[in-house]
Amino acid sequence: MAAKLDARNPAGFEKLRQSFTDRNPGYDLAYAHQTRNLKGAAASRVAFIQKGGGTMVLSNGQKSKFSIGDIVMIEPNVTLDMDSLTNLVIFTVPEALPANIPDFVRPDWDPNITDTPGGCATETNAYRRILLTWMDKVGPYLFHSINAHRVRIMDSFTHYHPKKGGFDEFYLVQMVLPDAKLITSHYVTEIENPAAVTADQATHLLQIHDLEVSDLIYLPRGTVHRGLGGVLAQVITVPGFVPGSEIGVDHHLKAINDRLDLPSPTSVPYNRIAAESAVIK
Repeated sequence: MAAKLDARNPAGFEKLRQSFTDRNPGYDLAYAHQTRNLKGAAASRVAFIQKGGGTMVLSNGQKSKFSIGDIVMIEPNVTLDMDSLTNLVIFTVPEALPANIPDFVRPDWDPNITDTPGGCATETNAYRRILLTWMDKVGPYLFHSINAHRVRIMDSFTHYHPKKGGFDEFYLVQMVLPDAKLITSHYVTEIENPAAVTADQATHLLQIHDLEVSDLIYLPRGTVHRGLGGVLAQVITVPGFVPGSEIGVDHHLKAINDRLDLPSPTSVPYNRIAAESAVIK
């Protein structure tokens, strides 16, 4: 499920929001297009800067420069003003904001946030900066209501987050190379039973989507996904990135190809390194 955040009322956004809030009671999602201010709200909010740059001022007196990729942690009844037109994706969260997290989380400017390869970007030179984390051993700002890492994805492993004990995920796309793509599937049961997949079924197991800047992709629990081709995205998880809830399926996809001897271009795409064995992260 996707929306293109390039208009004041982007197509598909309300449907995406409704699907998300139905699955996650206590949360909400909003989009502010080319705005200079946000009014106060009764609940805590986490706002992601998608477009714009300049200076922000919160009504609690805090002030900061800002740019795309930053997060603003907004306490209840606090307003936000900006000196330039800005696009924001705003999550309402059910928990109070932790006192040890700064109001402005800036992955490219905060010395506490450094590159941490892993997840969807395992190469040693990966740009993967963890803004809000489930575990303090991987990042300084611990918050279980929502997690986020800004990451450059070249070729991730194919995986899903289980419906029970897992989490929903968003890709907020901020830069792309010409071949940036997202592969998805809702056929988890079939993929995990490769011996039963027919050649006809194999052609429909995965869907390939071209990615563009300002795409907001919603991946509910149980959705298989893989990013590749060069995409810089804010990867947002609700409630948070639960360890052990990334279930890899590349070894199953390889087994389907091998058993059916599928030739290109009808072969099922998979990450070759991750297909060497079962992967759970």
